[in-house]
This record gives sequence, C-alpha cells and structure tokens, in this order.
Amino acid sequence: MAEERDDIEVVEEKDGNKTKLLIIVISSLMLAVIAIIGIMLVGGGDDAEQDENIENVENVKKAAIYYSVDDPFIVNFSEQSDEAVRYMQVKMKVMAREQAVIDAFTIHLPAIQHELLMLFYSQNYDELQTSEGTKALQQQSLETINRVLKSETSLENELEAVYFTSFIMQ
Repeated sequence: MAEERDDIEVVEEKDGNKTKLLIIVISSLMLAVIAIIGIMLVGGGDDAEQDENIENVENVKKAAIYYSVDDPFIVNFSEQSDEAVRYMQVKMKVMAREQAVIDAFTIHLPAIQHELLMLFYSQNYDELQTSEGTKALQQQSLETINRVLKSETSLENELEAVYFTSFIMQ
C-alpha cells in the first residue's frame, strides 16, 4: 500500500539554472580571452620579422614613369664615311620610378641634350651599325644623363633606362 506524505515538498530551483548558465558564459569568456592572449604571444612574431615585412613592402618597385624627348638627335659622320655624308637620327624616351627624377630631367634638358650630342658625335659610324654598338650607345647615354643629373641636382635616385624609340642611320 502506498502512503501519502504531505511533509515532502518538491521545489523547483529556478535560480540554479541561472547560476549554471552564468558560470558557463563566464568560463567561455575566460577561455576566449586566454586563447587570444596565447595567439598574440605565440603568433605575434618578433620585431625583426616585422622589419623584414616593411623592407619587402619598400622593395616593391614603383610604377615606371616615361618621358619622351620631343626633338630627335641628328648627327653627321662626314669625316668617317670616305667622302660620303652619313647621318644618324635618334629619338628617345627615358624611364624613372620617381616623378622628381623626370622633373629634374626636363629642367636640365638643354645640358643633357648638349652632353648627348657630344657623345653621339664621338661615335664610330661602323660600330653603331651592330647591335652591340647600339646597346653600348644606349648604356653610355644613360650614364651620361645620370652624370649630368648628379652634377646638377641632389637627387638620390637616377634614371633607370634610356630607350631608343627610333634609330636611323644612312
């Protein structure tokens, strides 16, 4: 037979569920904070690595800036050509990676043109008819221009290239 007892009360604890939920939330937040601190300590890297990354960004080449010299250079080789008049006409463009270098080039263009004409006059007609002679003249042109720019300005950077966009010999 079953006895009934009135002295036992079943009481539901609503505060107990809230306490458990609060403990779970606080422990989750603490774990997240500890994980973030651990990631920062382990994966943060050192200053040398950050400096290397900065250097890599600085080593990325800037975009090329081209400038076209409007007037062609015309040189005659009358003394080298066995009494036949020989001419060379050169049109060129220059390339730098900073606008300041191009600006300096345009400011000092008269001096640069003079030095290039002197360079072109000193060339041997027969040597310029070879690919090696033309490439050597191109390199000499670059060196001449950079020499003038260094003597006239305080720029750290230089022109990177000289391109002959037209090279005619007759």
